[in-house]
Amino acid sequence: MIVNVFYNEKGIGDTLIVSIQEIAREQRTHETKGDVVKIFDEETKELSGFNIFRASQYFSLNSNGKVELTEAFVEQLNRVILDAGFDEPLDVDLTPKFVVGYVDELKKHPNADKLSICQVDVGDKERLQIVCGAPNVAQGQKVVVAKVGAVMPSGLLIKPSNLRGVDSFGMLCAARELAIPDAPQEKGILILDDNAEIGSTFSVSF
Repeated sequence: MIVNVFYNEKGIGDTLIVSIQEIAREQRTHETKGDVVKIFDEETKELSGFNIFRASQYFSLNSNGKVELTEAFVEQLNRVILDAGFDEPLDVDLTPKFVVGYVDELKKHPNADKLSICQVDVGDKERLQIVCGAPNVAQGQKVVVAKVGAVMPSGLLIKPSNLRGVDSFGMLCAARELAIPDAPQEKGILILDDNAEIGSTFSVSF
C-alpha cells in the first residue's frame, strides 16, 4: 500500500494527514473516533486515508510538509489508528520512491512526435514503462525516476497515467522538478554519472 503522510502545523494546525488514494468528493464520507477521522468511499468502502488531530500528542514531528516514513513511525501510526477503534492497520510500502534508473530501451510514441516510450530498469529486477517528453532523453542514460506514489517537491503526486494511448508508470525527473539548487530552467531530464548505482535511492529535499 502506497501511503503519503503530511504535517504542516502553521498551515493546517496540529493535524496529521494520511493519504492513500483520492476519492471523488461526492462519493467521500468519514467516520470519527476520538482524534482519528477515517475517510472512505461511501459506496465501495475503499479507504482514502485518515486525519489525526492533536497529532503532536501521538508523534514526534519535525516535518513541515511530507513526513518521512520509517518502520517505527508506521508502527506508531497503526497503534494510534487501532487504539482509536478502527480495525484497518496500514501495510505501508516503505521502498524508496526516488531511485536511479537506467533507460534500457527507447522508442518514439506512435501518437505523439515529442514523446518517447522508455523501458527503465530501476533495480531489483523491476522494469518500468515511462512515457517521457524530455528532448534529451536517450537509451543508455542513468536518470532519476520518481516511481508511482512519489510526491514531488512541488506537491505533485506521481500516479499511473495514460499518455496518448500508452500507459506510463512513473516520471523521469528534471533537476528543477527535484528542487536542486541552481538547476537549469531549460527543458530536459537530469542525466546522472555512469557510476550511479541502478536502483539506489536518490535523495530529494522538501
